[in-house]
Amino acid sequence: MRVGFLGAGLIATYHSKSLRRSGAEQECGVVRAGVYDPDPQRAAAFAAASGHTVCASEDDVLDGCDVVYVCTWTSEHPRQVAKAVARGIHVFCEKPLAISVLAAEEMAAAVAASGVTNQVGLVMRRSPAYVYARHLAMEPAAGRIMAVMFRDDQFIPIQGHYSSTWRGNKDLVGAGTLLEHSIHDIDMFRFVVGDVSRVSAHQANFHELDGIEDVVSATLSFENGAVGTLITVWHDNLARPSLRRAEIFCERRFITIEGDDWFGPVVWTDTDGAEHSVEGEALAAAAEKLVDGTLNPDGEFVRAVAAGRPSWPDFDTAAAAHRIVEAMYASAREGGSAQLVGPGRTSSSA
Repeated sequence: MRVGFLGAGLIATYHSKSLRRSGAEQECGVVRAGVYDPDPQRAAAFAAASGHTVCASEDDVLDGCDVVYVCTWTSEHPRQVAKAVARGIHVFCEKPLAISVLAAEEMAAAVAASGVTNQVGLVMRRSPAYVYARHLAMEPAAGRIMAVMFRDDQFIPIQGHYSSTWRGNKDLVGAGTLLEHSIHDIDMFRFVVGDVSRVSAHQANFHELDGIEDVVSATLSFENGAVGTLITVWHDNLARPSLRRAEIFCERRFITIEGDDWFGPVVWTDTDGAEHSVEGEALAAAAEKLVDGTLNPDGEFVRAVAAGRPSWPDFDTAAAAHRIVEAMYASAREGGSAQLVGPGRTSSSA
């Protein structure tokens, strides 16, 4: 199984290392194939660290692989995914899928029609913290979910260790913190609570980058009657990398995730007043029992390709998150008016 990469930046490095840690390479006979990046030095550094071979073009990578990771700036995703699908190549695409909801839906339809195994980089669906928090919220003892609150903040990724050369350019990224970063949070609302029916949102732009909002406040109504709030912020405090806090209020249980959105801690309190918590390796061990396969998204993608079966989260799941994001932007453009989420919603457990 020849695995190639389009893009050799920070997120490509993350997926390359994650695949190495998964153990799936040996199981599935992975061969590290080509990598292409517009920056030759970045491609060379990635190849030296990962075992890939630098290629002169995208086509050279695609002509020499069976599986490709698309880890370029967002505006390039639709074109590169289309080229992969035309060759019958299985594809992992970073989030967000595209800079518009229409493009995201077209990508989801194309990969579905082609039959290639597809997965998107909404990796928090395999986060031990969120997998276990969802389990706690779904237990009958918790009662129904009533309200969910997310706060998501990080320093704007054009600086610090991200040092992104493109996230300040709306032509390449499409928008700011909501689309580029908090599409993870929108997906987690669906994963933990359920489908979203209506949203309202406001946005601000403190960094004055054209079309790149850095603050969004949103409210969500869910089809099951629950409500939610989201605050997402891109600031300049480099002492705070990507940090989240989630609060889930059930009828008889209160659950929080603080700090590390992968290893917790997850803390919960029931009606007896006793506080319980789990974090780190104990949390990972407990959460892994709740998913098919392992908690490593890259290993499970490669295993799905090898087995000839679907993988998750797939492009349809990402398109559902895009529809919610687009409804929030529409609301913000209209001063916070309530917006119905578009048609074609997929199941929150997809």
